[in-house]
Amino acid sequence: MSTNSIKIFTGNAHPELAKMVARHIGIDLAMATVKKFSNQETSVAIGESVRDEDVFIIQSGCGEINDHLMELLIMINACKAASARRITAVIPCFFYARQDKKDKSRAPITAKLTANMLTVAGADHIITMDLHASQIQGFFNIPVDNLYCELSMVKYIQTNIPDWKNAIIVSPDAGGAKRATSIADRLNLDFALIHKERKKANEVSRMVLVGDVHEKIAILVDDIADTCGTLGLAAKTLVENGAEKVYGIAVHGVLSGNAIQVINESVIEKMIVSNTIPHEDKKALCPKLDTIDVSGTLAEAIRRTHNGESVSYLFSPHCM
Repeated sequence: MSTNSIKIFTGNAHPELAKMVARHIGIDLAMATVKKFSNQETSVAIGESVRDEDVFIIQSGCGEINDHLMELLIMINACKAASARRITAVIPCFFYARQDKKDKSRAPITAKLTANMLTVAGADHIITMDLHASQIQGFFNIPVDNLYCELSMVKYIQTNIPDWKNAIIVSPDAGGAKRATSIADRLNLDFALIHKERKKANEVSRMVLVGDVHEKIAILVDDIADTCGTLGLAAKTLVENGAEKVYGIAVHGVLSGNAIQVINESVIEKMIVSNTIPHEDKKALCPKLDTIDVSGTLAEAIRRTHNGESVSYLFSPHCM
């Protein structure tokens, strides 16, 4: 058992989640002031001693992404300079996770740049959730724990979707097939896939369903719900192919642009996202939105990391 104590700090990205994580662990958030000077520079003041302590800084990649990334880097560096024993960046939704490969000429791999910046700032360990591509772990030379929302999704489906045994898990694209099949296997359900053809980024031209959804409840599973254009079109395709109802479930609810309007006007019964990104303001505008709370998973990962216990235990079947 570790003799030093846990200190949990948060930036301005998602303080509510940080408070919930701290409450699960049974401690208060450590004191820090993160604000902007009048010239828009970020100012960070760590309000208590972190010498020889186990520091966890919770900051999600959402909202004003660049400001929040800068806050995280400065907080890590401030704690490093203040002689913290270990600094763990807890990033529920990783910054620039979708820019993870050179998909066209002269394209930057910004996720790799972000990994380098976090390491240079002084992070010793990263805890994140459902990386868009798990290879991002290889961008770091420090340990990365990629947690999964899968068990929470499975529990939600079993608890909140009536007649879920007559459901079929659907991936809205080929890239999410592994995630969807994994959930389908856990629930002992069938699996279907939608093949989409894009004209350009964020614009889908045509969708083809592979699998039979006739007279079944279709559950669309994805990692990121951004503009929700894909999910809206996928739901329409499923209903046209005979699905009784369609639910959407995603880990990171970015919900940018006119996503709320798309969800409200779509045939989706309910859109379920986790609270890795704050969306309480959007829930007021969209009665179809529901939340999966992941603060317990993050808190347990922090507790296990601090005590030197296995984090992979969180994903074994007996944790269900």
